Amino acid sequence: MIIASNVTKTFGKLKALDNVSVMCSKGQTIALIGPNGSGKTTLIKSMLGMVVPDSGFITFDEHNILHNWNYRSRIGYMPQIGRYPDNMRIGHVFEMMKDLRKNSTASTDEELITAFGLDKLMHKKMQTLSGGTRQKVSASLAFLFNPDVLILDEPTAGLDPVASEILKQKMIQEKEKGKLILITSHVLSELDDVVSEIIYMQDGQLKFHKSLEQLQEDTGQQKLAKAIAQIMK
Repeated sequence: MIIASNVTKTFGKLKALDNVSVMCSKGQTIALIGPNGSGKTTLIKSMLGMVVPDSGFITFDEHNILHNWNYRSRIGYMPQIGRYPDNMRIGHVFEMMKDLRKNSTASTDEELITAFGLDKLMHKKMQTLSGGTRQKVSASLAFLFNPDVLILDEPTAGLDPVASEILKQKMIQEKEKGKLILITSHVLSELDDVVSEIIYMQDGQLKFHKSLEQLQEDTGQQKLAKAIAQIMK
């Protein structure tokens, strides 16, 4: 569904992506992991069309995304830090997004809004919200338009255990519908029962892309964090 082919991107002297090729298919929940500065965010932004590679290309459903923005309506994106106008109320944020997508034929999915209790907080201004509640808003927006692809950057950061579990169950539910979910996270213990494939990056390079089962078999470790530690020794 999303294929990066020999993608390279530099910022000054920094090579953020170094000839990276990956294939992300429907029905998979893929963990994109690696240390800070490994190129994860640049790869995500390249997939979203927010960064243009110096060389190589990215396709979405076999169509090159360069100069073609329509594909982005099929992606739900949850940034690591959601930024919203301080004086805007939660309800206005959702109404604004619905108005921007008013020509979309997709029905809205407001399950997370209710599960997180945001339906009772619609009058709250964004500037008054805790970091965790802002995360709930960002997560709910990512799922709102029933996207075929979900790209979630550190989705459980700042969430309490109950909210984190609600979001994980939602991910599993959407994966079972055949959607592609791409997750970045530093908290590997939270991904054990969610992900099906692992992409590991370091210094802008793809180190490996394996199924969780293959990684477990290669390392003899069932826990993702221990398997990663084992393979990177």
